[in-house]
Amino acid sequence: MGPLARQPVDKSAAGHPLAANMVRMTDPVRTIAERVRTRVLRDGVDLIGDGALAARYADEEVRRYSERALAGAHAQLGDEPGTARDVVAAITGYGPLQPFFDDPTVEEIWINAPTRVFVARDGVAELTTVVLSDREVRELVERMLQHSGRRVDLSSPFVDASLPDGSRLHVAIPDVTRAHWAVNVRKFHRSIRTLGQLVELGSLTRQAAEFLRMSVLAGANILVSGATHTGKTTMLNALMSSARLDDRVVTVEETFELELGVRDVVAMQCRQASLEGTGEITLRRLIKEALRMRPDRLVVGEVREAESLDLLIALNSGLPGMCTIHANTARDALVKLCTLPLLAGRNIDASFVVPTVASCIDVVVHLGIERDGSRRVMEIAAVTGATTDSAIVAEAIFDRRRGALEPTGARPVRLEKYAAAGLDPEIVLGRAVA
Repeated sequence: MGPLARQPVDKSAAGHPLAANMVRMTDPVRTIAERVRTRVLRDGVDLIGDGALAARYADEEVRRYSERALAGAHAQLGDEPGTARDVVAAITGYGPLQPFFDDPTVEEIWINAPTRVFVARDGVAELTTVVLSDREVRELVERMLQHSGRRVDLSSPFVDASLPDGSRLHVAIPDVTRAHWAVNVRKFHRSIRTLGQLVELGSLTRQAAEFLRMSVLAGANILVSGATHTGKTTMLNALMSSARLDDRVVTVEETFELELGVRDVVAMQCRQASLEGTGEITLRRLIKEALRMRPDRLVVGEVREAESLDLLIALNSGLPGMCTIHANTARDALVKLCTLPLLAGRNIDASFVVPTVASCIDVVVHLGIERDGSRRVMEIAAVTGATTDSAIVAEAIFDRRRGALEPTGARPVRLEKYAAAGLDPEIVLGRAVA
């Protein structure tokens, strides 16, 4: 979930809604946090998974600091309990950013420079009051990468990783960026897990949700498209909530984002190359390996390059699947899916790819973001299987008109999968669903 392209709101320190809870990286907090870290190294303990122990270490070092302050060695602390909480956040959480991780209304956090820290709520960007140093930004990134096994350095100036809570981290460093580390955290929201919840949020109608649920049960191959931050991963999770309980699902992603509520699931992610340039595992490799794992359904987090060819080959073998793709419309998504496989090599041409996409993809769900930041299903299209002048023919089953997602009156042409599953889309499309 991402920010709406809009002028960010500049919040003053006094007026910021989190100002009272902001982690204060004052000199005392930094000093005490360093002393706690020294004790941790000396004692050989791990505070990350033991909140009680972290709190005890922080309380003890705060008391020692206050005792020295009484002797005139330091300025006295005005709020010892608050300082202890800030120290715990600094050593076990993400320091000044921790309140944003704890705030369920914050969807995304990003750092353009130590003095330019932004968050997004409901798709709208806000400039926060947080002020960091370059060293603190680097320490935060190192802490975020600690559990991922991934790295960022001059030889690898970009990194994608998953945080322990499922949030996605992206970092770019100089000299790719101008002067400062650029950090982006897209928080993972477990609150939206089903199509019904998306209906309650107004992202789509009950009728459209029932059609999508029927399509999932029928084993239709579904392509979820949209621009950045339109909720494509959330839609994949919601669609998979309608899968059959006994389906064995294999997911492949660049970094773990999907959180499927299915019983039998194997999740795999890519791996960066080592410092020696070996050991890289790509999406293409993962898709090929997934086919050896007896999947009933294959879910690819996103296709961007030549891995789209391997996905099409898998879908063409009769394996149901889903994936996401960046595109401006449902038809643009089909065009892009016809273009990306050409990156796989000169022996791949459109005469093979276009009819393969036309025969493999059954439904396209296109997402968009409104001016107020709300995310909506803009169109649900069914692929007919036909091509015209090397373009794939698709009929819009639902389309957003006058602000509402409405049925167009069109029907899916290919009904074999629905019929094989004992389902009839006309039951849903032929009447309004309350």
